[in-house]
Amino acid sequence: MAVLDDLSGFEFEDLMEDVFRNLGYENVRQAERTADEGRDVIMEEVVDGTRRAIIVECKHTGTVGRPVVQKLHSAIATFEFDGPKRGMVATTGRFTNPAEEYADRLQRNDDPYPIELIDGEDLREIADEIGLDLYNGRIEILCDETLRPYDPAADVDAPVQEAFRDIENIEAADLPVPHSQVTFRPVVAITADTNAVFETSVGVIHRINDRTQFVVHAERGHPKMADDEVATLVTENFHATVPLDTGQFTEVFDDVDERRFGQTQTEYKEWAVDRLQDYHTTTVTYTGDNNVTYNKTCEPNLSDISVQSIEPVYLPEVRQTTEILEYSYPYEYYAAGPSRVTLEDGIHRCVHCETSGVDETYTYCPNCGAIACNTHIKTERLEGEPVCTGCAVTERFALKRKYFYDEENLDAFRKEYAEMPIHEKAMENKLLAGGSVVVTLLLVVGLLIIGGII
Repeated sequence: MAVLDDLSGFEFEDLMEDVFRNLGYENVRQAERTADEGRDVIMEEVVDGTRRAIIVECKHTGTVGRPVVQKLHSAIATFEFDGPKRGMVATTGRFTNPAEEYADRLQRNDDPYPIELIDGEDLREIADEIGLDLYNGRIEILCDETLRPYDPAADVDAPVQEAFRDIENIEAADLPVPHSQVTFRPVVAITADTNAVFETSVGVIHRINDRTQFVVHAERGHPKMADDEVATLVTENFHATVPLDTGQFTEVFDDVDERRFGQTQTEYKEWAVDRLQDYHTTTVTYTGDNNVTYNKTCEPNLSDISVQSIEPVYLPEVRQTTEILEYSYPYEYYAAGPSRVTLEDGIHRCVHCETSGVDETYTYCPNCGAIACNTHIKTERLEGEPVCTGCAVTERFALKRKYFYDEENLDAFRKEYAEMPIHEKAMENKLLAGGSVVVTLLLVVGLLIIGGII
């Protein structure tokens, strides 16, 4: 009981809100702390198709007596809800015999407002059942589910092989096996409702009725919103999670790393509520009864925002690095089975300039292993194969620069060039040769004109 005993009263209310949300109750929210009227947490459940309200009194004390239970019974009776209602009292300590007898009598008499009692020992058992640890006075997120780090119907290297398909002059069969590592990064998917009505003397001037879903990167440090692509990847694949078995994944990947969730459920909930409060705050212009125009800032109260669910899961970040001769090509992405969001594509990138992106054309240089754009790829003169400008040996022949794999090929072509007849040498620079022919023809025509022949 050491951790529970260290909680403040407000922290205990936060804790119970998280516990109930993890147990599957809906619309879990805290009442205003200024005057809770005997109810700290309010939530709902659906039983046999009927929605029922539950009013919870949280008591962070050593013992809870009958007056607390009686007070809650009265609070349930006055709570406005269109449907059946019941109550709970949750405590870090224990209940006195009169308190337990009062709650039992309500149950036996089929009272319309029955009350369930949860003591400190019950809380420990509930935490174990839902897979949560009470940690530093809050609930630490413990998750053993992950999105799939690779497509089980394909080889783990399939994404890299697919990326190399766009590269000219290299076949997937010629690729070395890339070094593969996966980091299981924690994220939480949060669903929250915001319901608020803003009124003045002229009536309702603004209304908020919104359900928001977003995904948050949940490692150490301040929570960070995932971008739309990543959020979609997570939410669309929640139904296809698998157990996070690092031993199994070690057989597939060269390196496996698992990160912890950096904050507690309560902290993520508070962060989400603050963010939604800022998001929905707006200034409304309206005309009063006196025909004067007013501006009013409409900011929802924290109690207007209800976090419906905080769903943790691990998002695999896969990094596969292919080493080819002198170059290393990283390909990094978030994975969810066959789906993925690319983080870094070092394959569709010229090693010699800033050209990048899948819309460009790239060619593989077998001489050094470079992947280069059209500007930095030439044709090797002796063998007629691609060579990049970074490794090629060059020399001018017929006033045109020629590219060679190495000095040996250059020497071989020098000898070949020396033995060429003059017209073949001229053709080593087709543009120059073509221009010479045109100039010669123009000269002949000019002489014929001067001589009066034409």
